[in-house]
Amino acid sequence: MDHYKSWANLNKQLTDFLCNELSGRVTYFLTRYHNVHNSYGRAAIRLDGRELVSFSWIQMYRQETDISILYETEPDSSYEEMTALMKPKWDDNCTYYEMDFLNAALHFRNMSVRDALKDSNYIIKILAIMDKRVGKRTLEKIAAAGEYKNFPSWVKQFYELRLSCQYCNLY
Repeated sequence: MDHYKSWANLNKQLTDFLCNELSGRVTYFLTRYHNVHNSYGRAAIRLDGRELVSFSWIQMYRQETDISILYETEPDSSYEEMTALMKPKWDDNCTYYEMDFLNAALHFRNMSVRDALKDSNYIIKILAIMDKRVGKRTLEKIAAAGEYKNFPSWVKQFYELRLSCQYCNLY
């Protein structure tokens, strides 16, 4: 995992990437419960104070359960292979925990927005679609292609949010 000095600094970086229409409206939340075994935590992306998606430590256990069940049928598979097999299910159900969010955010801050929009990680796609570096023409291409309509609802809502903000400002 890429390192970061503090959540406040990383949060500021993520917030600075937000497009003008969502700046001040979208906030990122991350906390770690250091006094709890394994320092469990929680992350969320909020719009106007309302959580649109959360990433909780409980999802880590769901991932581990899925891997354990898969291990019974695929004992010779590596952890990476089993994770790849489970990714579609986890993508559909948003079975991601705060460290998945944190890893995605750390990876995103060092990516070009073009690469981030094409990334297979939905959390990175969410951060990218809200990025101010995504211009009007790129948004028009995304809207015209309509590929985002096939994304899970927890991801699609961010595309619809950004596109609705963009189209409101065109008139």
